[in-house]
Amino acid sequence: MAAIALPVILATGGVAIDATNLIMAKNHLQDATDSAALAASSALVNQNISIADAKLLAANYLKAQMYNWNSSGTTDKEAKELAQEFASNTAVDIKEVAGLGNNKNFYVDVSTKFDVALNPLTQIIGQKTASVSSRSKSEASTEAKNALSMYLVLDQSGSMGENTATVNPDAPTKQESYTCGKKTCVRTVDNYLTKIAALKLATANLLTQLKNADTTSSLVRTGAVSYSSKMMTPTALAWGVTGVQTYVNALPASGSTDSSAAFAKAYTDVSASTENTAHKNKNGQVPTKYIVFMTDGDNNYYNNKSTSTSGDQSDTATRKSCDDARKAGIQVYTIAFMAPTRGQTLLKYCATSTDHYFAAENANELSDAFKYIGEKASNMMVRLTQ
Repeated sequence: MAAIALPVILATGGVAIDATNLIMAKNHLQDATDSAALAASSALVNQNISIADAKLLAANYLKAQMYNWNSSGTTDKEAKELAQEFASNTAVDIKEVAGLGNNKNFYVDVSTKFDVALNPLTQIIGQKTASVSSRSKSEASTEAKNALSMYLVLDQSGSMGENTATVNPDAPTKQESYTCGKKTCVRTVDNYLTKIAALKLATANLLTQLKNADTTSSLVRTGAVSYSSKMMTPTALAWGVTGVQTYVNALPASGSTDSSAAFAKAYTDVSASTENTAHKNKNGQVPTKYIVFMTDGDNNYYNNKSTSTSGDQSDTATRKSCDDARKAGIQVYTIAFMAPTRGQTLLKYCATSTDHYFAAENANELSDAFKYIGEKASNMMVRLTQ
């Protein structure tokens, strides 16, 4: 009886030990497939990689995760063999489904299995390995937060031609002529970005965010108007961002400052019923509407006239348009770029909230502010579904 019972007792003890080991292996495997699925879906929307590259990323991520776990109790050779076996039993499936406008939905399905060696006590009953499997799914979407219309109101007055304290990263130095005695000499000096150049780079940051969120130009409409002592010719709201970037890149820096007519134009155009109709016909949505208002100075003109009260009149008229925009539910972001106190006060008043106001004291802060606005106006989402 002892001879018969002993193998059963030993096998029972082995099964108890292996049950614990299998549960631990299952948990590690589930964590690994969860991480691999999320890594692939995140890369698809945030890094814009191809589906083939995302599959390879998930498989390699999973292989590395399990190699690290297996290597703790095995030799390098054994761990590598286990990782290779593990990789051969791994399947990664990714489906892309088009959504509204530029929206893309990615469905990632990662499944795998591997054999866990049982201890010698369990092997008495003839079972040498046990299979552990796991499957994880994730869903990722890349889309504009909403259909949106955005109008930029930008200062191109003469002070925008002044240098910032930021060296141009593309051309950090330049040659400068100067008089030395009776002749003209040349020296190398730092090449600082002008305010208008910094504005162009910052605008590109904002527009890049919108373009990445709307690659088919079916959800985002943008327009722009600049101003100095009067409102300049605007570029009308249109699908995509190309028109606005071209417009901003051509801006000079000259004249005085009167923001009233330019802001009023932005409010009128972005709040027009025709803007809602354009979106309804294109994407079926009611757009979120934005005005981005930037200045580096104080208003000192009004209706192309300079008087002792012109600045106050321009401020009053601009505030009226800001009130109208607030009542219409338009989100107004404002950026005071190295602006004096009165200019800052006007922009603080016009901003939808304190979170919508930025005080940029150099080119980098201006760029960061515009980029932040672009990121807030677009949205990336990744979530685990199973």
